[in-house]
Amino acid sequence: MYRFFYNVFFYLALPFIVGKLLWRSRKTPAYRQRWSERFGLAPLPDDFDAAKTTLWIHAVSVGETVAAVPLARQLQVSYPDVQIMITTMTVTGSDRVSALFGDSVYHSYIPYDLSAVIRRFIRRLNPAVLILMETEMWPNTIHYCHHQGVKIILGNARLSEKSARGYSKISALSGDMLAKIDYIAAQSQADAQRFVELGANPEAVAVTGSLKFNVRIDAAELPPNSIFNSVRNSDRTVLIAASTRDGEEDKILTAFACCLQSEPSLLLLLVPRHPERFDQVARLCQERGLRVARRSEQDSALDVTQVVVGDSMGEMLNYYRSANIAFVGGSLVNTGCQNVLEPAALGLPVIVGPSQFNFANICSLLEQVGALRTVRDEFELAEFLTELISDRNARERMGAAGKKLVQENQNALPLMMTIVEQALK
Repeated sequence: MYRFFYNVFFYLALPFIVGKLLWRSRKTPAYRQRWSERFGLAPLPDDFDAAKTTLWIHAVSVGETVAAVPLARQLQVSYPDVQIMITTMTVTGSDRVSALFGDSVYHSYIPYDLSAVIRRFIRRLNPAVLILMETEMWPNTIHYCHHQGVKIILGNARLSEKSARGYSKISALSGDMLAKIDYIAAQSQADAQRFVELGANPEAVAVTGSLKFNVRIDAAELPPNSIFNSVRNSDRTVLIAASTRDGEEDKILTAFACCLQSEPSLLLLLVPRHPERFDQVARLCQERGLRVARRSEQDSALDVTQVVVGDSMGEMLNYYRSANIAFVGGSLVNTGCQNVLEPAALGLPVIVGPSQFNFANICSLLEQVGALRTVRDEFELAEFLTELISDRNARERMGAAGKKLVQENQNALPLMMTIVEQALK
């Protein structure tokens, strides 16, 4: 009965969902494309072999896609005859799949969770296993996969207190979904307990840690004759504000202005999360009277540059490698923080704001070992930055602690592979 009301609600909401796509397409035209995939009408690629075993991984956007990368790559190595379908919901997630995997996996937008739509897609795809990354639980997707005998894994699973309270309000629906999930690989004991309290079978839940600890940080050199080399070799203290969100850059620039008073040579690498905001952020810096360079327009940083706007995609590790201190965005505004593990793995001291629900367990672990500091606002950010800028030893201690923690928590991938192996039996 509850799924009936869910379907009615979804069908009634469909015009608003389509309207949101059109609205988003004003800035990102790709949202006007590939609608047949969103409604389960697009045929599978010509080389898709229905006779082969298929693993379906759903990663809603960039963060989940990044978490799925080590798993998908290991699956390709361990099961070379298995074909992998990765679905996403967002354009940026789709772009990351294409950039990271090329043609080595199949990719589609996940169809909307409407009964007829998702049932058609599942029958056509006929997966042996569905791996839902993090907390992507859709009632019809789970119901029809379970009905068709597909093994369902909730991988890298996390459930914040806030999300748990939300799911508890629809306990009949959430409990039914969790009961149909065969394996839940929880990031932490607290996540595991919340899933059980919502109705998951305790025997189906295991604490594996976070796949995001399996960050691949190679020893690649910075691109020659690039702005990154120029920044790194400048002998200036370099702060990166990474994956910042709307409303956050203004706070960061306030903190940066305070730091300039004691360290006039400080350089800021400001890297917005969404490409459609690159121009807006560059204008904001100029309106503040700062001397701005853009990655897309300049190969080397001038001595007079105060802010470099990172208006490029797929180069985040290069930005981090060029910096001495990392602030990770999405945390001074209430969007739950972005991935703090990349800078930690590179040995950078990490600073975040109070909004951390996407990485709560990881932020807590990093903070416990002294690798990360939480600041309440832009004023605390300025105060702590000023301390770090003047204390190189403190920066090195924080960076070393974070790097060590990441290296010590590399067990999530082998544990997850064990679960997939059990599901494929």
